[in-house]
Amino acid sequence: MKRFRHERSRKDEGRIGGHGGSGRGGARGGGGKGTGHSKRHPGSATSKASEASRYVVTGGAGFVGSNLVAALAKLDPTGEIIVIDDFRTGSTANIVEAFDREGLEPFSGVVLPVSIEDLDFEPLLESMDVRAFFHLAAITDTTVTDESAMLSINATPMMSIMQACVGSGVPLVYASSAATYGTPPQTGARKPFPLDAAGRPSNVYGFSKWLMECEHRRLADVLSSPPQIVGLRFFNVFGPGESRKGKMASMAYQLAQQMLAGKPPRLFADGSQSRDQVHVSDVVSCTLAAAGLGTRPDPAPGIYNLGSGVSTSFAAVADAVRRGLGIRDLPTEFFEMPADIRAFYQDFTQADMSETAKGLGWTPMHEPIAALEAYGRFLAR
Repeated sequence: MKRFRHERSRKDEGRIGGHGGSGRGGARGGGGKGTGHSKRHPGSATSKASEASRYVVTGGAGFVGSNLVAALAKLDPTGEIIVIDDFRTGSTANIVEAFDREGLEPFSGVVLPVSIEDLDFEPLLESMDVRAFFHLAAITDTTVTDESAMLSINATPMMSIMQACVGSGVPLVYASSAATYGTPPQTGARKPFPLDAAGRPSNVYGFSKWLMECEHRRLADVLSSPPQIVGLRFFNVFGPGESRKGKMASMAYQLAQQMLAGKPPRLFADGSQSRDQVHVSDVVSCTLAAAGLGTRPDPAPGIYNLGSGVSTSFAAVADAVRRGLGIRDLPTEFFEMPADIRAFYQDFTQADMSETAKGLGWTPMHEPIAALEAYGRFLAR
């Protein structure tokens, strides 16, 4: 694979040390076009005549992204994977560890250490055959209050990514979020969230994901046929590979770390808060299915829930993780929820997975309690 050429914008000088790839591809300085600052784009890339499948994963060094990259390498060992990540929260170590967990040879794809804001995706996709594009890059910290930054990074690039994929005929799968629901009427009744219950998010993170969906719907409305674009509303994801997420790691991971340190697990009183907990391997499996890489080669485009379809209380999460860790003492401690968190807190979530099964031909493999116990055993190693 020939090297990508893209220009380093002035604002990135000193922030990005180099554009390294491994295996068959890398990156080097080159020409670009600018609108205020230079957009990065490839000037020379592999010919479309190449037979190798290629996959683009934005946010590929993050928790879900690195697991997805490893799954793609396992699914298509001869394929080439292009990871785009600005490494604000991602890490190359996530990719290395994900490949090790799958028993794979080392990663040999391309890594572009740039922000999606600085890339011109149209020439990237026009210059080569890409089998599927996975857009996971985002600010995922739901407590961020800088609305401008959240919207600029999460929502603004969406239309250009979609247009580039549609123009090149590349299937696009992007990560939306259960945060788009906010607190719908189903919360009080503790019933699964249907797709049409979304739209009133409680924080700017959820709003940024809702705007991504709005762009998706807007584009679909003006095209003669639905574009091959699938948005997946991720619910609460847990599993191997999240150790570098800090305060945004899953409740299961945080409780496990407390207990492994010899401290009692701490929860908001009275532990009855309940979320749809979904194992990362199910998230990856559904994401692949949404791109036509599962059992159904022709998934229906649209927006779908991605959860376990089961809501599990945080008290039950703590109990399951405790059993997995093999810890018999350390009873759970409860404390009152701070008022500033209560303002945007989702007390209950549960994905209605019926449309996901119909449209993508996919259903979750992991029952949450059993998967949480298994995760506890994994973390105890």
